[in-house]
Amino acid sequence: MTAPLAGYTVGVTAARRADELGALLERRGAVVQYGPAIRIIPLADDTDLLRQTEALIDVPADVVVATTGIGFRGWVEAAEGWGLGDRLLTSLAKATVLTRGPKAKGAVRAAGLVEEWSPASEASAELLEYLLEKGVTGRRIAVQLHGEPLADFVDALREAGAEVVEVPVYRWTGPADPAPLHRLLDALVAGQLDAMTFTSAPAAASVLRTAESLGRADEVLDALRYRVLVVCVGPITARPLARVGVPVIQPARARIGALVRELAVALPSRATRVRVDGRVLELRGQAVLVDEELRPVPPAPMAVLRALAADPGRVLSRGMLAGVLRRHSGRTDTVDAHAVESAVGRLRAALGVPGAVTTVVKRGYCLAVDPA
Repeated sequence: MTAPLAGYTVGVTAARRADELGALLERRGAVVQYGPAIRIIPLADDTDLLRQTEALIDVPADVVVATTGIGFRGWVEAAEGWGLGDRLLTSLAKATVLTRGPKAKGAVRAAGLVEEWSPASEASAELLEYLLEKGVTGRRIAVQLHGEPLADFVDALREAGAEVVEVPVYRWTGPADPAPLHRLLDALVAGQLDAMTFTSAPAAASVLRTAESLGRADEVLDALRYRVLVVCVGPITARPLARVGVPVIQPARARIGALVRELAVALPSRATRVRVDGRVLELRGQAVLVDEELRPVPPAPMAVLRALAADPGRVLSRGMLAGVLRRHSGRTDTVDAHAVESAVGRLRAALGVPGAVTTVVKRGYCLAVDPA
């Protein structure tokens, strides 16, 4: 049986756990192109984290909010590296500890602490609602961030009268080498990607900033809005993209494995399927499933096939197909009839179905669509 993502190319913008995500996609048949959009600042070098850690040791918080497992563990490990580990845990033990989800809960318990409450939804909004119902006026609340400012969460607590200490447990900056991200955006604009994945809001924001800095914002947004499937691990990750009108899909649970499973269902469901010359053709990225047999198709012939399949049975003239090839290649000069005939010939050879593309004398070409 054909793998669900066979024939598709998926862009990965993640920095942390990119290899894990890529392996899951490849296991389902996808070709993966990597373009890390961010890099993580090492915790041991983070002076902001050191300053806030010392502040919470000097004046312990009344409430500590742990948002991620990796972030909370990293905070404790960084404090240990600075010789402050025991003092930090002693300070945190005096506070009411709340956790956003099971991973954060596990990290808190591994540190020898006990959480008071964790929302079943694993959502920051439910956590905020719980805090506000309990009352936060005059309380000192430490909020462990997870790679981006939690502006709405923090502002709501401050407006309700809390003193909020933001703990930047791991922070992001642009990639050390921007070349892979630039190549990924080139592939996106050129129509060589079928889907883009995002596992953090900073990565999504970085892609948009990078496109702007390269003068390609309109091209990148056009591709993200209309041509590729954009998949985010959760609603926080999706926020920067949603703000600029990019439609996204996301799994019910914010997990990398769930993201891949969602993609493996959603991407094939978008495929064009036609019954031609007694065969079922399913157009996927740069390949076609012919009766469940995957056949790679070169880019120019694939552009011709997509044009023919857009209105199955309709005859497209050589001039119309020349325009398709010109747009596909980005050429500004004319494309002659020989180039069209060559692309059609290579398409027939790639499909292995000689009768799939019919020559209509003096008119052009069409798919030999079977009667309904």
